[in-house]
Amino acid sequence: MKTQILHFLTAIHFLSIGGLAIYGMHRIWMIICWFKRPSTEIDPLPACPSVDELPVVTVQIPLYNESLVACRIIDAVAALHWPVKKLEIQVLDDSTDNTSRIVKERVAYWSSTGLDIYAIYRNHRTGYKAGALANGLKRSRGEFVAIFDADFVPQPDFLKKTIPHFKCSDVGMVQAKWGFLNTGYSWLTRLQALLLSTHFGVEHEVRYSLGLFFNFNGTAGIWRKTAIEAAGGWQPDTVTEDLDLSYRAQMAGWRFVYVNNVVVPSELPITLSDFRCQQERWAKGAIQTAKKHLPKLITSSLSVNIKIEAMAHLLANFCWMFGFIATLTLYPVLLTRIGIGVYQIIWIDLPLFLLTGVAVLMYYAVYGLRTSQKIPFNILMILPAASIGMAPFFSLAVLKGLFRKGGVFNRTPKFGVLDKTRIKRLHFAVQPHILTNLVINIPLLIYTLVPVLFAWQRETWPAIPFLCFFPLGFCIVVAHDLHEFFNVLIRR
Repeated sequence: MKTQILHFLTAIHFLSIGGLAIYGMHRIWMIICWFKRPSTEIDPLPACPSVDELPVVTVQIPLYNESLVACRIIDAVAALHWPVKKLEIQVLDDSTDNTSRIVKERVAYWSSTGLDIYAIYRNHRTGYKAGALANGLKRSRGEFVAIFDADFVPQPDFLKKTIPHFKCSDVGMVQAKWGFLNTGYSWLTRLQALLLSTHFGVEHEVRYSLGLFFNFNGTAGIWRKTAIEAAGGWQPDTVTEDLDLSYRAQMAGWRFVYVNNVVVPSELPITLSDFRCQQERWAKGAIQTAKKHLPKLITSSLSVNIKIEAMAHLLANFCWMFGFIATLTLYPVLLTRIGIGVYQIIWIDLPLFLLTGVAVLMYYAVYGLRTSQKIPFNILMILPAASIGMAPFFSLAVLKGLFRKGGVFNRTPKFGVLDKTRIKRLHFAVQPHILTNLVINIPLLIYTLVPVLFAWQRETWPAIPFLCFFPLGFCIVVAHDLHEFFNVLIRR
């Protein structure tokens, strides 16, 4: 019976590794397509219409308890270069703290200069961000609607660089690239910058250039109002309302444009807990969107290429589950394969290792080399280890996405200040769920040490460096959670 269980767990392990290998092959395909496309801008900027022909644009700023960045984003949007009579600014404020006071002050100031700017307050968060956007849309007068989250700082020429791309009547959305204000803050922000840079610089570019579906990222983009309405409007039944609307609009026939040369700076989460919370929401929402749209998309008349890439895009977060299952089943696999020979290693283990780990690392390394973006070696090494340490939480998010609709939209704290000391002092007063994270991660750290000790006892020296990646990942996560936990205690 024990042998049968071990063989079963071994089969589960290799099925999970196989899922990760498919993802690795997808990364290879992405980078090949990226190299094949021209390095110049796909769509040169069309000529901007004359002042009389410029459309009315509504800019929406959704806020919820953003007291540290509310002033900055309102001032940045107010500075957009666009005729005053053709610019409407909505501050969608659902806040329950002193953000509303700041909003009132800045709205009053800019309104006194002649700008059409006003705040819309709600005493509830029904529908969360989707509800706020939908509520504002009902009152908007713009033909186009630009959206900026509180932690973004659009450049004054943003509208002049994006609106011309709506020259074709079937263009429903234009997405700009995200930049980052605090990349150098820590290894965590550098890691996030790498992940997001490739999301925009490779994934969006490839999908757009090949005519495949890609998504509005919730901010730093602009919509044709009729595209939102024709696609069914903002809906709160997923926690990624942006991804949901993106697929509904494209399935309805609207075309999206990605402009890689329009960069909007933003703020990255500075703590592991905030980053984890943000990524959990994105993972959960992607699976909810997949459940909602993939059945209809697969049976539609869309091309096979669009269908395959949509599945790869929306289901990519299953890799977190594959990685977590592979971690849990690693020790049983070692027990089952004690007598494995060199032949099996060469023909089974080595190819899987190359497709799962090496392929993904090469994806980021090649991006860094081609774009001349300096990627520290330690960041590349931290990436697989940190992914292992965070996989349990993201796996849970995937399960929630499979079995639950909607959910609470947990905002990611933003600070608007790049001074490290001040950020830490403010942040640790509101740090959530650290103790729960520790209770989950510490046992997993201990468990992942068992395969290392097993290999050590059997003097299987070549396997030890690879096996050490698993406890290292949990060490990284536990160390940061402990650091944040003790900072909370000290400041109480």
